[in-house]
Amino acid sequence: MSLDPQIDALLAQLAEGGGPAPESLTVTENRAFARSLTALAGDPEPVGGVHDTTAAAEGIEVPIRIYAPAGVSRSGPLPVTVFFHGGGWVLGDLDSQDHIARIIANRSGTIVVSVDYRLAPEHRFPAAIEDAYAAVSWVAANAGSFCGDGQHIAVFGESAGGNLAAAVAQEAQRRGGPRIALQVLAYPAVDRFDDSPSMYENAAGPLLTRSWLEWFWGLYLSTPDEGLDPRVSPARTDDLAGLPPAVILTAELDPLRDQGGRYAQRLADAGVPVTYVPVKGATHAFLSFTGSVQLSRDVLNQLGGTVAAAFND
Repeated sequence: MSLDPQIDALLAQLAEGGGPAPESLTVTENRAFARSLTALAGDPEPVGGVHDTTAAAEGIEVPIRIYAPAGVSRSGPLPVTVFFHGGGWVLGDLDSQDHIARIIANRSGTIVVSVDYRLAPEHRFPAAIEDAYAAVSWVAANAGSFCGDGQHIAVFGESAGGNLAAAVAQEAQRRGGPRIALQVLAYPAVDRFDDSPSMYENAAGPLLTRSWLEWFWGLYLSTPDEGLDPRVSPARTDDLAGLPPAVILTAELDPLRDQGGRYAQRLADAGVPVTYVPVKGATHAFLSFTGSVQLSRDVLNQLGGTVAAAFND
């Protein structure tokens, strides 16, 4: 297994700064570090419009950002992609993966609603999944207010956001709605107790290490037993039949690689249409490297096209 040359060069540049391991830093220090990495995405891509507002549903108010795609000729309301950023349920906000929301909006031709769910440790589980479900419920009921189609919704999550997207898809099925047409999970965390080979092969990274992953889990959950909850570990749900079609992307050099692949297989075994996208030479979070890594741009464009196809069939 070898790194994509451009990712390798980027990580070497980041390593020149030195510094302690992320899991030894405070939450505040890690959030500052995460904010500094937003520059790796490059210049923001223009979209048709951006609007910040609040989604109020399920007794919860969640800040959201709505992106209209550029240059869409389709008449009538547009499908909506609800996006959940990564950051281990501890880091990230509406700005941290702004580039993903913009690119997906333009490539898919859907309106993207990015969700600023509550973060741990200030708000531990189940705050994030409650916010995520509330946001999707609000979109289903209110999409018409921003020219969206609340009957055609995709969920898209990156890393911890992939966890939330998978959990929301299951939660919507358990609660009888809203209807979700597609779930896109980019290198998702779907099993708290995963002990697969990739957790050992990539325990020291690059980028995401197993010890940093444990740091995130420790801040997100209040007790170890919560890891068995399907809203924490969607891959541990007994019955996966009837869930929305899924696109699951994994990175070769990521501790989470195998759990994403296994979840894709379990969904397929349950009769769920699945597109599995294993990306060679990639690390966790590589979709944030669009400023200098062609692989990141290509894969993100591919995912946007997949969302477009789901609503054009």
